[in-house]
Amino acid sequence: MADKPNHRKLAMTLLTALFVFAGIVWLLYWLIWGRFEIYTDDAYVNGNIVQLMSQIPGSVIEINTDDTLLVTQGEPIIRLDPSDTDIALQRSQATLADTVRKVRQYFENVKSAQATVTLRHADLIKAQLDVQRRIGLVGKRAVSREEMQHYITAEKAASARYQTALHNLNSALAIVDNSDVYTHPLVERAKANLKTAYLNSQRTTILAPATGYVAKRSVQVGQRISINTSMLAIIPLNEVWVDANYKESQLDRIRIGQPVTLYADAYPDMTFHGKILGLSPGTGVSFALLPPQNATGNWIKIVQRVPVRIQLDLSELKKYPLLIGLSMRVTTHTYQMNGPRLTTISNRKQLYSTNVFNNQIKDANELIDTILKDNSPNLSLPRMPVTSSLRVQRSDLAVHSLQSPRLLRCARNDGVGALNDGGGARNDDVMKFFEGLT
Repeated sequence: MADKPNHRKLAMTLLTALFVFAGIVWLLYWLIWGRFEIYTDDAYVNGNIVQLMSQIPGSVIEINTDDTLLVTQGEPIIRLDPSDTDIALQRSQATLADTVRKVRQYFENVKSAQATVTLRHADLIKAQLDVQRRIGLVGKRAVSREEMQHYITAEKAASARYQTALHNLNSALAIVDNSDVYTHPLVERAKANLKTAYLNSQRTTILAPATGYVAKRSVQVGQRISINTSMLAIIPLNEVWVDANYKESQLDRIRIGQPVTLYADAYPDMTFHGKILGLSPGTGVSFALLPPQNATGNWIKIVQRVPVRIQLDLSELKKYPLLIGLSMRVTTHTYQMNGPRLTTISNRKQLYSTNVFNNQIKDANELIDTILKDNSPNLSLPRMPVTSSLRVQRSDLAVHSLQSPRLLRCARNDGVGALNDGGGARNDDVMKFFEGLT
């Protein structure tokens, strides 16, 4: 009977020692590792969901993929009926060719107008010389007043025809001035219409903008789709991350760049590794569709959670791909406290991009160059300042009027026409003669 208390006392001593030992082990673990670990099981895999939409309306005639299938970037996935776009492209090609030929005709009209101006200018000089030679002969009765009146009328008609030719030349120049055949505004507009038609023709074949797995396919063969109609989604599983929703009371020791250990229920024996990429600028409820209104009604304090983005190891993702929405258990190791809480440097690198549309406009430009060269050489005219053109017209007007000796001298000095006094009549006699005609 005496041994029973001793056994009981020994058992209690061993049990107490066991608890003390467990407490010491836990204390050592907390001091060395535990206090540097922040755990949460409110974490889920997230990633990019690329919604594939059509850029033009049309009828679906071919679908080359389905849910769960892998597609690569640039792979044709869906084709629309190209009949309407092919007709529009053919029409725009014909319009560009016709426009180029019309603009070339405008440049030829300028050359024709220039030749007409030269001809009318020669006729005007001849008429002016005829009048000038006969002015001195009127006083000697060698030329009758009626005949002189005919020459003056002919000079005025030649001047009017020359002015008309100048205006026609200015009108022709206004259409083609400061441009050539290939850069004329009418040609540029036709080129823009052709680019639009070409792009629409290319967009009947819908390409995969990224490599990933197809999900949520809703498009069907024969379906008439409109612009921005979501047809399916592409999930690039090589670009996923984990959003760990830590409590606001756990954020004190979390820094960017800290290592993270993750466990997925889908891979019980696999340990994933990553690092803190950044913290969300707001709590989860702040971006909810209906955020709480804490300033109204009865208020109850609710602990908020902040999404923390975790970047995963790509080599591990290749071996054990994580699907979007999988739950994770996350432990952040906070023994490194030298990182910032929030990102302090702007990231100017290109994170996501696609090159499936790069060559479309390039091919359109090559088609345009071919059409331009097949329909006309690139013609152009030398550029003439507006002030110089006005100066020439004013000097021409000085030559056309014979009512002032000063204007006659200006005409001679400008070198437009060499006027001869003929019989050597004085300027006073000329003025008296014109005053007699009026």
